[in-house]
Amino acid sequence: MVPGSDGQSLINATCKTFSKNDPNIDYNFCTTSLQAAPASQCATRQGLGTIAIRLIRYNVTDTRCHIKQLLKNRKWDPYVRQCLSDCFELYSDAIPSVKAAMKHFNARRFDDANVEISSIMEASTTCEDGFKEKQGVVSPLSKRNGDTFQLSAVALSIMRMIQTVSG
Repeated sequence: MVPGSDGQSLINATCKTFSKNDPNIDYNFCTTSLQAAPASQCATRQGLGTIAIRLIRYNVTDTRCHIKQLLKNRKWDPYVRQCLSDCFELYSDAIPSVKAAMKHFNARRFDDANVEISSIMEASTTCEDGFKEKQGVVSPLSKRNGDTFQLSAVALSIMRMIQTVSG
């Protein structure tokens, strides 16, 4: 057997099931995201959950930093600037949520972790929707919001899978 192929098979099978059962999860996004993480090749289901939540944390932290950089540009339309400012707050609030989610996940309090991850999903959607409220405005955060949403969907699916298997 090829070293690491067990983890690879688990990732492929897991992402295949998720993308089939959840329209919010793209198979390629799921596999690429999980495979990029160190130690993913030998991860268990619990390990994949930890990886998924860690990826959300990196994404949320990086997106918040990116928004901070965007806000330094004075050329934004006042409406877009307000949306960016709102998104900055949403992503700032998401950082303690993702940390709490990891604590709950590690303690196998999946319902509590689910609440935290769901709030992060909601933050990414709220951020994106803010830009859509004014006609002609294009969100400069669409990809980042989409990635946060999908990573959160993957984490929620992993938790559901662990609960189903162990419950």
